[in-house]
Amino acid sequence: MSRRVAGARMDEWIGFVLAGIALTGSPGPATLSIAATGAAFGRRRGLPFYFGIQIGMVLVMVITASGAAALILALPGVRPVVAIVVTLYFGYLAYRIATAPPLSDTQAERHPPSLVAGVLLSLANPKAYASMAALFSGFVLIADTAAIDAGVKLVILIGIIGAVDMGWLFTGAALTRVFRDPVRNRAVNVGFAVLLVVSILFAFVI
Repeated sequence: MSRRVAGARMDEWIGFVLAGIALTGSPGPATLSIAATGAAFGRRRGLPFYFGIQIGMVLVMVITASGAAALILALPGVRPVVAIVVTLYFGYLAYRIATAPPLSDTQAERHPPSLVAGVLLSLANPKAYASMAALFSGFVLIADTAAIDAGVKLVILIGIIGAVDMGWLFTGAALTRVFRDPVRNRAVNVGFAVLLVVSILFAFVI
């Protein structure tokens, strides 16, 4: 009996890790914005934005696990206002990325998204809340101890999100190095900006 329980619990842990990788690593507003920042501003200058997103995701996890997000969105008239504000913010970020000068241009003209911008992006990302809600409510890693269970999930997800987001940052920066021509470089930036806008619209649709 104990072996069956242990096996079931291990399956839960493996399922949680795989689901975490799939939900947080798939293309979405956060991952695409990190890749776009790497492409538009380079890997090193994209790090503050990267760390901001990590901090924001921790806050999203705490908000989601506590149930605060569901309570706020349940208030009358809040959801459409949030949708408008979030869309405008992501549109502004996409514009910044699309209009960034090529990496070969002078660094003085380049202003990459800041750490604060990364925090705000995570807090405004509807996919983040949906993913965290699914992960925190859909799996039980530590039975009969809700607080420890939530803490363990948070630690695991911090590791997963940090690794996959760093991969997206490196991917974006690598694309820019491949397309050193200013015209192609601009095309990469604009392409990422368009995908970012599409991803946020899709996140609201689903």
